[in-house]
Amino acid sequence: MSLVSAASLRLVGPGGSTPADPARRDPEELRALAEQAARDLEGAPALEIARWAAQTFGERFCVTSSMADAVLAHLVSRVAPGVDVVFLDTGLHFPETLRVRDEVARTLPVNVRSIRPRLTVGQQDGQYGPRLFNKSPDDCCQLRKVEPLERALTGYDAWAAGLRRDESPSRANTPVVTFDARRGKVKVNPIAAWSQKDVDSYIARFNVPVNELFKQGYGSIGCWPCTRRTKAGEDARAGRWAMFEKTECGLHV
Repeated sequence: MSLVSAASLRLVGPGGSTPADPARRDPEELRALAEQAARDLEGAPALEIARWAAQTFGERFCVTSSMADAVLAHLVSRVAPGVDVVFLDTGLHFPETLRVRDEVARTLPVNVRSIRPRLTVGQQDGQYGPRLFNKSPDDCCQLRKVEPLERALTGYDAWAAGLRRDESPSRANTPVVTFDARRGKVKVNPIAAWSQKDVDSYIARFNVPVNELFKQGYGSIGCWPCTRRTKAGEDARAGRWAMFEKTECGLHV
């Protein structure tokens, strides 16, 4: 890990979560807010969608990032400097991904929260057998991504994700704002309507940190055991869990 300040990068262990806030809205109020915003903000610029979320939820709003790039973190930081950016440190990331995380913490006005699973990779191997990602990738994702996210989001009413409609057929109908009924929170997708060209233009304009693996033929970047390079003509997420009938880790379903 590079030398980054504790103020900008917090490594949060298995018990870590954001403290509860008595100003938290109840789920029905959050649902109503999300439904209205989905109507009002469809077709709005990404920065406007991010500004709505920051102004509506304040400190109870965070950004999630896989650190494939820092586009979403950079975008939201323009309207909410100091925003929390949640990164799920699965213990199975490429070194290039961790370098993006560290660069984001070092250079952007955000607070990176690096959330770890309850079990180390070695502990998981001991409890479930080695290479669980090969035998049961859904279970591995549950342990190393889904449960840590549930824990990380405890103190928030809303979270932003970098989902885009052009990434895969399963994401083609992604709304800009929705109510995540499973978690009882508002989910904001500011760049849902962006194309890859839009992303590339934003990266070039603002010199946003990007994972070096994209230059090596990867179209979508997750944990190293479950990610391969994509082939010509494949959609960006074809290299994820390529040996399984699986297209999502469980965070967005």
